[in-house]
Parts: sequence; structure tokens; C-alpha cells
Amino acid sequence: MTMDILEFHAEFCKVFSNPIRLEILNLLKEDEMIVTDITERLGVPKANTSRHLNLMRLKKIIVRRRKGVNIYYRIADKKIVTACATMQNALGELLDAASSSRY
Repeated sequence: MTMDILEFHAEFCKVFSNPIRLEILNLLKEDEMIVTDITERLGVPKANTSRHLNLMRLKKIIVRRRKGVNIYYRIADKKIVTACATMQNALGELLDAASSSRY
């Protein structure tokens, strides 16, 4: 594996280090949504949501399309959803193992 790929991978994964961005991915995994709906579901200020969406768009994790006055966001590649689900399952198993080993 080349250093270019490893550096890109590391930079790409930084986006997933924020729980709000992970929740945005969770919201978008089924269907596209507009900013207002995402903001309401997250319970955070619209400016905060917009910053997260913009970063994710710049990193090519999500894409957007305009329809009238609304901008719809969706996940660019469904493999991202699969990768996140795999990671969350692995982390859940680690947490379960850690909590059961305490007793």
C-alpha cells in the first residue's frame, strides 16, 4: 500500500472523529434529507449542522443536490455506511467484552 493511500485514509477518517458527523451519517443512511430536517433531528443549531455537512461534502463523503429552495444531502457511496456499521459492530463487541470482564 502506498503512502498516498495511507495519508488519504488517515485524513478521510478524521471526519468520523466527531459524534455529530457520525449521527448525520446515521440519519442519511436510509435516504437524503434537507438541512432543516437534519438540524431538527440532531437538536443542534443550523449553523453547526451546516459546518459539519460542508466538511463532509468537501471530503466527498456526502453529496448535495438543489431542488427549488431546498438542498438535499445524501451519502456519496453506500460502502461508507457499510464500513461505519462494521466499525460500530466491532466497537460494540469490544465494549461488551470489556464490561463483562469487569465482573
